Amino acid sequence: MPTLLFRFVKQAASLAQKRCAASPTAVSKRAGHGYPGWKHLTLHCLRIHMEATYREIVDWASEMDRVRAVLQLARTAFPAPSTLCRSFDRAPMGVWRGLLQATAEKCDPGSHGALDATFFDREAASSHYRHRSDRHIRTLKTTALVDTDSCAILDIHCSAHWPHDTQVGRRVALRNTDRLESLAGDKGYDDQSLRDALRAEGVRPLIRHRLFAHYDHAHNARLDSELYGQRWMAETAFSAIKRRFGAAVGPSVWYREFRELVLTAAVYNLEQALKQ
Repeated sequence: MPTLLFRFVKQAASLAQKRCAASPTAVSKRAGHGYPGWKHLTLHCLRIHMEATYREIVDWASEMDRVRAVLQLARTAFPAPSTLCRSFDRAPMGVWRGLLQATAEKCDPGSHGALDATFFDREAASSHYRHRSDRHIRTLKTTALVDTDSCAILDIHCSAHWPHDTQVGRRVALRNTDRLESLAGDKGYDDQSLRDALRAEGVRPLIRHRLFAHYDHAHNARLDSELYGQRWMAETAFSAIKRRFGAAVGPSVWYREFRELVLTAAVYNLEQALKQ
């Protein structure tokens, strides 16, 4: 029976190939003589899965016979760690978001979602770098749209500026209305324009009202308590990611941190799918 690691590599390689075929991007060298983009994506997924550095994942993968067979690489033909690092910088965010969506589909999501936010530490960034780049924020605000049936992460938004939940929630929710029939959120997402926009797209909003008047109590009383109560699935997904991968991001540069969080969510989805 295939091991969990081998099944992970096979699934990651399959999704990476489909992603690169559907949207060709400059993940590898533009000259055309570099490693195919899907091999880079697979190694990056494996790096997160094994919680390894660039050098470690190249060394380990090159010694695994079945991994080499999936990647179609000889033992001495693996990219250098610096090449792998540059491919992570080169791939645009759209590549990682596409991979996240593909892994979410593997979890067979339902039609009810939940919005929630958490914070990840960026202590890995040196104080010298933060001072030089005029960035003194030590945490990243991360908002996720989570499927309440499978606990898969459908979409994610990262920011170092801590925008208000209503701003981020609107952006994340409205780009995923084609997958949802209802969406739950706490009082932080209380925005009537968001509710109206969701209803216009055929999505039922389950967002509690902040209590300013007596009719706000009435609005909250009419919410579907069973569906709204499934908001805890979003908190569960965040808790699982932090327990599995840690509560801090590794890269020191902000754009790498954002990509790392999206890739981590994709790896989390894939691991969840393999457990089903």
